[in-house]
Amino acid sequence: MKIAILTSGFPPVLDGVSVSGLYRVQKLSQWGHEVLVCYPDYSPLANLYPNWRDYVGDILPGVRVIGLESTPMFGVDFERNVSWKSYPTVVRELENFQPDVIHVDEPERLFFGFFRLAGIHYAKKVGIPCVSFFRTNFIEYAEDFLPAPPVLIPMIQGIVSRIFAKIYNAYDLTLVSSKITAEKLLKMGIKNLKYANLLGFDASQFNPNLRQERFFEQHYGLTDIDRKVKLIFLGRLTPDKGWAFTLRTFERLVKMVDPDQFAVLIVGDGPMRSQIEQELSLLIPSVQLLGRVSPSDVPALLANSDVHVTASEKETRGLTVLEAFAAGIPVIAPRAGGVVENIQDGENGCLYTPQDGEDFAQKLKLLIENGELRKKMGLKGLRCVADYSWDETVKNLVGIWEAQITLKKPTQPTASHLKINQTS
Repeated sequence: MKIAILTSGFPPVLDGVSVSGLYRVQKLSQWGHEVLVCYPDYSPLANLYPNWRDYVGDILPGVRVIGLESTPMFGVDFERNVSWKSYPTVVRELENFQPDVIHVDEPERLFFGFFRLAGIHYAKKVGIPCVSFFRTNFIEYAEDFLPAPPVLIPMIQGIVSRIFAKIYNAYDLTLVSSKITAEKLLKMGIKNLKYANLLGFDASQFNPNLRQERFFEQHYGLTDIDRKVKLIFLGRLTPDKGWAFTLRTFERLVKMVDPDQFAVLIVGDGPMRSQIEQELSLLIPSVQLLGRVSPSDVPALLANSDVHVTASEKETRGLTVLEAFAAGIPVIAPRAGGVVENIQDGENGCLYTPQDGEDFAQKLKLLIENGELRKKMGLKGLRCVADYSWDETVKNLVGIWEAQITLKKPTQPTASHLKINQTS
């Protein structure tokens, strides 16, 4: 099958959309499919992403990646979106590639860059399916990023919801990987929904056996970390990840637990870095901001930590939760968004009431002070991740693409039907 992927994210950026996009094309390449990827060019941020050249051109057998002219996104220094000037490049690449199907990640984000529906016109012209994938709750981000009075935010969200519904309903299908998110989208007015298990992770890389004595001293030069209970955060240091609430909660926590008992490890970067470092350092002796790390470093970081913590209420899936389970550690998260589909409260982790700092602090205290409970939860978490391998999730996606191709051309077999023996 020939698959054109128009996406808002791809490495060198390290977020859920980008990393999952890379794993997806790796599997498609292994299975003999041809893939064209078009995404925002990150060369203007070469100072932040010096390895950007590694992810353009012919990066894998059968996989060609095109960086499109881009502009800053949301005023965030490390985010880019496509420019309207780049759409002729997209059309030219599609005409040259002649795909069997077009897949569009985050079409609403691309729409506000291209000022048009990504892929739709070409797909209709040549009679192929164009499928969208809902990945990010941008509407819920309004309260974090829009410089508007709080009283106006609900009205703005209502208007944007109607715009987003029109965008997604223009596609043949809207894919979603979370049942909770699917319910939200139905209420928003998106009618062409297809829920499926479409987001995985490379479980073979994550293993509790990666845990070793004096790991942080040997690998990061941190001499006073290994003996403490390590709370690890993974992700962008931006308002949407719940950092303001987290900082307030830790003010409570240090009154309940001796701060010398635990360390806070933060993997990621963003505009809130200085504030987070400054405020946490006043409360806790051991706070380490590791910045951006290679995805290959994440399995060992998780396995050598004790609890993965997230305060984000806006995740559509939360892949770091699955990664933490595969590494053998429990997770603390709010009872909100897609993460609740994998966390069984009190079994493989803890869920707290959103925006309830007392509940959040009590759950943190429980796991900091109870090593046996952490171990039991970690073991249960390991049993929850078998269905989320990239083999399974990408195979599900290929099946959906094939079904859409059949609907468009029911009497004409396509090259995709010849790719029956898909093995990793």
